[in-house]
Amino acid sequence: MMEFVAQVGDTVTNCLAYVGALASLVTRASYYAFVGPFQGKHPRWQGAVSQAMDVGVRALPILSLITFFIGLILALQSAYELRKLGALTYVASAVAVSMSRELGPLITAILVIGRSGSALAAEIGTMRVTEEIDALETMAIEPVDFLVTPKFLAMILMMPCLTMWANSMGILGGSLFGVAQADFTWVRYIRSSLDALYLRDISTGLIKSVMFGITITAVGCHEGFSTGGGAEEIGRSTTQAVVISIFMVIAVDLVFTALFFFVGDR
Repeated sequence: MMEFVAQVGDTVTNCLAYVGALASLVTRASYYAFVGPFQGKHPRWQGAVSQAMDVGVRALPILSLITFFIGLILALQSAYELRKLGALTYVASAVAVSMSRELGPLITAILVIGRSGSALAAEIGTMRVTEEIDALETMAIEPVDFLVTPKFLAMILMMPCLTMWANSMGILGGSLFGVAQADFTWVRYIRSSLDALYLRDISTGLIKSVMFGITITAVGCHEGFSTGGGAEEIGRSTTQAVVISIFMVIAVDLVFTALFFFVGDR
């Protein structure tokens, strides 16, 4: 029994230490991104733009396809129950609210984890193995400022943009069913979707997306910095980054969903 309690205690301690390390990394990156420029430290805007292109623009084709199909599937599943109540006209509302509040930010985050979160860990992990990070420190270049801050800026900028795009594509996917099976016209479906949305629905999704971006960046970079020696360790760090990022994103989603629920809905 005592051994079990000790194992649980060790697990909890390690989890808290890991969260603390992530918070420390985010704090340092935030300092270099938002405070440093007022103290004469110029952010690497070119690196941030390059990262934004990779995280955002190059992700648009696959994100569009996935969220379009998600919107169509959501419309089909909603219609299955709404048809029993003779309420097919509410399909547009169900798709719009579900995409904006939950599925849009979450699907976007999972896609970005697979595309960019793993790449962050692999890139920094490779630099750790090849001692490039040690070389930066030797040249008095802060690794967090040089490597993490551009990724941090790119992620918090592009995640809300990707989420808005994902919401739009999901609503467009739902409209395919609405026009074909629920006697909507395109204009009426879009108007019904917009009428169903409140500013709170959109803002909660965007706030979540920013927090998801911070979480993905923190986990990916932390795992990269924690990489041991050897090519095998790079693969381990990449896998760890993906698994932990998904878990952390779901946890953050739960926390903020509960927060928005308890502070009052529209």
